[in-house]
Amino acid sequence: MQVSTPSSRLDRITRDPSICHGKPVIRGLRYPVQTILELLASGMTPEQILNDYPDLEYEDILACLDYAARLTQIKAIQSLE
Repeated sequence: MQVSTPSSRLDRITRDPSICHGKPVIRGLRYPVQTILELLASGMTPEQILNDYPDLEYEDILACLDYAARLTQIKAIQSLE
């Protein structure tokens, strides 16, 4: 299995205001990144997720992890209040 680089995997994460209210999703498929991360955090393995969601690919799961890792690199978050 050939695995792409983290920066090229991020191309799999898309945002569109007409899909899931603009939340980041995998390849426009209406699978929010948040959902995949929550499944992983609950203890599901990538293989279990792929079995439950056959239109996803292993690289999609890695892209979600890369996306989350990038978010942790943000230095400050401003309140909208």
